Amino acid sequence: MHAVVRTYSGAGARQLFDILEDHKSEVQSTLQKVSGIVNYTLLRTGDGGMSITVCTDKAGADESLIVARDWIKNNASGVNASAPEVSEGSVIIQFAEQALLQ
Repeated sequence: MHAVVRTYSGAGARQLFDILEDHKSEVQSTLQKVSGIVNYTLLRTGDGGMSITVCTDKAGADESLIVARDWIKNNASGVNASAPEVSEGSVIIQFAEQALLQ
């Protein structure tokens, strides 16, 4: 599995996460179409937010970067948020407590 973490901070980041929260159903349905997606998490930080995407392979993770960039370009370009800092790599351990997911 392969993961991508996108960290948004600086000018426009808080406004971007307001838009993402207001459109969370649309964001979810858009990212669910990524090939091999296993998990997606969007969270706020003190100065913006982060997204964490786990896919079955690097190709899916790369696709998620394109899908996310295009969604922001088409739906939130007015906030002029800085490009995210992107970190990615192979997953060593990944699990979820089933009771918490329900």
